[in-house]
Amino acid sequence: MQRFYFSLAITAAQYQRYYRGEASSVVVHTTTGLKLALPAANLRRFVTIDGIHGDFCLTADANHRMIALERLPNSRLPSPRR
Repeated sequence: MQRFYFSLAITAAQYQRYYRGEASSVVVHTTTGLKLALPAANLRRFVTIDGIHGDFCLTADANHRMIALERLPNSRLPSPRR
């Protein structure tokens, strides 16, 4: 399994594009500099009146399929490995 850590700051107005069908995926940059695209539908459970804000961990299997997506409590992103 692989874990990818990233931060999101999407306003409610910005996320409306996904509800309207104008965009279907969200592109994020991980703490290690990788670029990931994930379906916007996977973020719906994190939407609040303010949008989506916070630090997240995406867990993927060996075939890069998402197993889990969770918001990290108290902004606990791990430091990038060097």
